[in-house]
Order: sequence, then C-alpha cells, then structure tokens
Amino acid sequence: MVSEALISPPLTACENSKKLLRADDRPAGWVIADGYVPYPLALETMRARAAAIAAGDAGEAVWLLEHPPLYTAGTSAKASDLLTPDRFPVFDAGRGGQYTYHGPGQRVAYVMLDLRQRGRDVRCLVEGLENWVIDTLAAFNVRGEKREGRVGVWVKRPERGPFAEDKIAAIGVRVSKWVSFHGISFNVSPDLGHYSGIIPCGITDQGVTSLEDLGHIVSMEEVDSVMKSAFERHFGPVEVAQGL
Repeated sequence: MVSEALISPPLTACENSKKLLRADDRPAGWVIADGYVPYPLALETMRARAAAIAAGDAGEAVWLLEHPPLYTAGTSAKASDLLTPDRFPVFDAGRGGQYTYHGPGQRVAYVMLDLRQRGRDVRCLVEGLENWVIDTLAAFNVRGEKREGRVGVWVKRPERGPFAEDKIAAIGVRVSKWVSFHGISFNVSPDLGHYSGIIPCGITDQGVTSLEDLGHIVSMEEVDSVMKSAFERHFGPVEVAQGL
C-alpha cells in the first residue's frame, strides 16, 4: 500500500476514469473562501482536513480560494529556477512539482479526496484533475490539452508559431494515507508578469496564459459555477459548505 506520494513524474493514462467516482455517491463539501488566504494557513488547514478524512472524522472537501502574490516550491524545485527570490514570499509547498506562482485572479482549488473510496490510483486522480480543467475551459470555448510527461493543461498558440503553447493550469498533489491534498491552480485573470520571477514548473521553452490573456473576460463566480458542474461529471456530487 502506498502511504504517501508526491506527483511530478510522467504519468500513464488512467484505464478507467469511473474509478474516481465514489460507490456510495457521498458528496464532497464545496467551499469557496472569502478574500485572500495566506499560504501557511492554507497548508495547515489542508493538512488538518486530510488527516481528519483519513481518520474517518471528516468528509471530503474541495476548497476554492485565491492567494496573495507568492511563489511555491515543490519537491523537485531547483534553486536556479527562482530568478528573483526577493520579489514575493516563497513557501515550501510539500507537493510534487517545481516552482509555481499563486496570486489574485488565479483560481486555486485544493482537493481533499479519499482515494480509498476512489480506486486508490494517484495517476487517475491527476488525469481526472486535468480533465476537470479541460472541461471547464471548453465551456469558455477554449481548447485545453494534456501533454505526455508534462502534468498540467496547455493551450496552443498558433499565432506565435506551429509548436508554441502556453500553460493555463498547473497541477500538484500530495497523497498521504490515501487522502489527497493540494490540487490545481487555474489562471483566470492573474498578472502574468508575476511569473517572470521564476521558471514555471522548470519549463523554459513555453509560456503561461490565462482566460483573460486569451480574450475571455469572465468573473471568478462564472468560473466557479462551471468548475462545480465539471467537477461533478468527473468526481461525483458536491454540496455547498460554509467552511472546512
């Protein structure tokens, strides 16, 4: 049995995406935070909720929030990829992956799911998270795509060349005692200039984008509504909750 996993290596395809659905159809809590959530508070809250889920003392939860501007370092982060270390606070995330940026205009969704009830397949979880973002983008007429060996969701930019593409959503998860935490960061309308202080996810030959950058001006509330419906298609029902 895998007790803990950090996801950053290339992933194989999930053979049966339906394994991500709970057999008992029990809904996960759907929580949207008010204001900007400090990163240390988010880490502490996620860890506590994941431990409670593993112990059987709490139900699953999806926590949607925004952070103030900051950089996070995953377990594979290289010091040389932090180009301006004094620009924003830098936090050890404890998840898989490398450096990424969080800030206003980016919808972060932390997923605390009990994989004991969802097939015990971490690779399927990551693929499900990618598909969740891809379905959300499709509702705004944006084609998101996966790439072999590069976790996340990508958008082709043919106006810049035949092979140009930008990342619109990063994914990094941690699994402990078969309960996940961390999740996705989806660019709605962040200041993309803030990414210049890092080499995002260690990738130097492609860029980053957002719905706004692609010409889609939508509110976070609109995005949340679409994300909720898309999540239910891949992971099953949710119920709105006031807090974790």
